Amino acid sequence: MFYSVKAQYNEEKMGEFYQKLTDGTIQNQKPDGYEVVNSMKRAKITAPKIIQWSEMCFCPTPLKHERQTIYDQFLTDFETKTIEDYVEFDGESFFDLLEKNFKNQ
Repeated sequence: MFYSVKAQYNEEKMGEFYQKLTDGTIQNQKPDGYEVVNSMKRAKITAPKIIQWSEMCFCPTPLKHERQTIYDQFLTDFETKTIEDYVEFDGESFFDLLEKNFKNQ
């Protein structure tokens, strides 16, 4: 299923999140690591400290495994909604923001 997801990010943990998104830690997680990395590359900042993205997930509870293993460490206040396919949100790229602030750390 596809989900539209909205969450608040914890600025203090974004350096660690970026590192895990880019060093293979998350991408190598089975079965959903690749989708998580790509989802964060699609994520847009839609309000102060709020990101939105679309994601494919096969858990009976939306993003259950992703939240338990990754997202809950870095994001809070989740809102999910079932959608038909990936959608693009308007806003600044979340991944670009992470890259700009943490690439050389």
